[in-house]
Amino acid sequence: MLQNFVAKSIVWKLAINMPNDSFYILHAIALAERGIYSVHDNPRVGCVIVKEDQIVGEGWHALAGESHAEIIALKQAGENARGATCYITLEPCVHQGKTGPCTPALIQAGIKRVVIATEDPNPQVNEKGVADLRSAGIEVEVGVEAQSAYALNKGFFKRMVLHKPYVRVKLAMSLDGRIALANGISQWITSKDARRDVQFWRARSCAILTSSQTVLDDNPQMTVRDENVLAEIKTLTGQDLKQPRRVVIDTHLRTSPENKIYQVPGDVSVLTTETTPSAAWQQAGIKIIRLPEKKQHVDLHAVMDWLADQHFNEVWVEAGAGLAGALSDANLVDEFIIYVAPKFLGPDAKPLLQLPEIKELPQANNLEFVDYTKIGEDLRFTARVRCSPGLFKQ
Repeated sequence: MLQNFVAKSIVWKLAINMPNDSFYILHAIALAERGIYSVHDNPRVGCVIVKEDQIVGEGWHALAGESHAEIIALKQAGENARGATCYITLEPCVHQGKTGPCTPALIQAGIKRVVIATEDPNPQVNEKGVADLRSAGIEVEVGVEAQSAYALNKGFFKRMVLHKPYVRVKLAMSLDGRIALANGISQWITSKDARRDVQFWRARSCAILTSSQTVLDDNPQMTVRDENVLAEIKTLTGQDLKQPRRVVIDTHLRTSPENKIYQVPGDVSVLTTETTPSAAWQQAGIKIIRLPEKKQHVDLHAVMDWLADQHFNEVWVEAGAGLAGALSDANLVDEFIIYVAPKFLGPDAKPLLQLPEIKELPQANNLEFVDYTKIGEDLRFTARVRCSPGLFKQ
């Protein structure tokens, strides 16, 4: 389920004689997309090195802590990098992290020209990579196909600029906007195909956020465990999937260490206002994080700050009407991913969101549909919040 941001653009722009710079940057973005399930906390980056209209090296950042896209492409290009043009989806780094900086490597390799889709919002890098390249006499152009590059890394951009993750809330409902029967039964409103699709969205997220009520009602695992999905991701990326981290908002520690979400392997954190966890929690060895309280619940703005502190770029929310509604009311949602099943559950069934009373239509959430597709027998809509902070309009 790679989103394939660029395939249609490439076909269309080729038909109107697309400039070389756009073509090669879009190719680099397609390469960067291959890291969508594996780099997580880092940005997804692709690089293409071109000499005499021939690609002599290419690479993408596949795993946090391993070689960056530029280094892989330079190694592949070898001596052909000298005098070549390098196309990169994100400004090359200048600082020493888990790997060495890329900007000096480009200079040393003798690259003549660098085309960059977007500057890096990381203050350790921002404009410094461009400045160093230009100081070395390299021609630099920035902003080619910037919107497509941003689309692939909007979580990284938002975290770097606003210290907040990009938040997607998953909703599954009937045609009449209901998420469960009056007795609470909700498995399954949507089809097996829709549930499989959700596994891909989980896999591309840094963290999965849920509520204590969802844990109590459904006892979920919140993992990517469909063997076919895992195999497809490995084929697409060349990497075994590292499970996204799971986070439970449990204000008063109502859940139990015996719940499935805490029993399956992987990193799980519980966000609470309680100061003295019970002996059972302490013995379980589960990470208990105390956050401030607001209106008798964990402060959701503090939750977002904590998620950003963990370097989570994209957060996937799977919860009931309570948490989904609270996040929406607090203006902390960027996108809703909504699965709609062709069935009616009736007026007594549970509603999609719990929201304060809206007395005038202008008070209603200002959303825009940006995508829809048929998933098995269901429909999937992507509704973006119009006031969601971002650097580009798409």
